[in-house]
Amino acid sequence: MRMMLWLIALLCPLASVPPALAQSKINIEQSFADSLTALPKEELAVSGGFYVPAYSSVAMSQGKLRVDFSVTLSLHNASETQPLVVKRIAYFDTAGKLVESYLKAPVALKPLATVSIFIPTDDVRGGTGANFLVDWAATGEIAEPVVEALMVGGVANAHYAFISQGRPTRTAGKK
Repeated sequence: MRMMLWLIALLCPLASVPPALAQSKINIEQSFADSLTALPKEELAVSGGFYVPAYSSVAMSQGKLRVDFSVTLSLHNASETQPLVVKRIAYFDTAGKLVESYLKAPVALKPLATVSIFIPTDDVRGGTGANFLVDWAATGEIAEPVVEALMVGGVANAHYAFISQGRPTRTAGKK
């Protein structure tokens, strides 16, 4: 009985620990200072966006088991010569509700540079249908950025890792 009371006393503080949150406190300007450059002074004549599915939780075993994954969103400037202006990095949950916005102001990536956002395994706010929207711009013709989400997680002795590629957002419909 004493052992049980001791164990409960030991574990109770852990029960009240809130789950880790996404990198809401990340400061891209500080964390990725070596990847950034000054914003171009010229007009941003080209722009685009990406929708990136990100699975922070996945149903398994006929829906009876939920496996949680860490998510790393990576945004790569694929241009060898031009800076890429990142205007928005936003994380949404399954219902389409904004979970986190990661930029207070636009930043410019150096040619071939990368920035990333990390969401830990125990942050399940995104759910099974989580996603990112990334908006970008440039002063002229530029190689399209590469935007991907890497999910890593496991259950028991099984570990999983997979990538979800960003899809350019374009208006679909009749012209």
